[in-house]
Amino acid sequence: MATDTQKLDKLIEKYAAKKGILIPLLQDIQNLEGYLSRESMKYVAEKMKMREAEIYGVATFYSMFRLKPLAKHIIRVCKGTACHVSGANNISTAIRNVLDLTDGEDQSADGLFTFIEVACLGCCSLAPVIMIDDKTYGKLTSEKVTQIVKSYY
Repeated sequence: MATDTQKLDKLIEKYAAKKGILIPLLQDIQNLEGYLSRESMKYVAEKMKMREAEIYGVATFYSMFRLKPLAKHIIRVCKGTACHVSGANNISTAIRNVLDLTDGEDQSADGLFTFIEVACLGCCSLAPVIMIDDKTYGKLTSEKVTQIVKSYY
């Protein structure tokens, strides 16, 4: 996706001459584009007379920022207390195996899935729980979650 500099200029103008605006500006850019592209961060650095490294540093420090677009399907694995004690780590491992993800990877090679571990999905009575897009699956085992993920191919 090409960076729309006119839209970025409007966002930058919204925050012009204000202190502490980088995080809200990056949030707005991510809302606009779906992620923070290298091109957008470079453009903002030039316009704001900042170093690219400073912007990249903020974008990589905070987990709320994404540096690549999300895949077609988003898999969220709950890591809250109830899910944790019910085997959330085994569920994560099973999903990583199905998607052939190594440690540190969060997107399948085919671009079909983005894998995210979240603090809580609010479904403690169904622990362990995942969400794929907007559908919740609970009372999972490694075998069940493997079948569920494979059903999306």
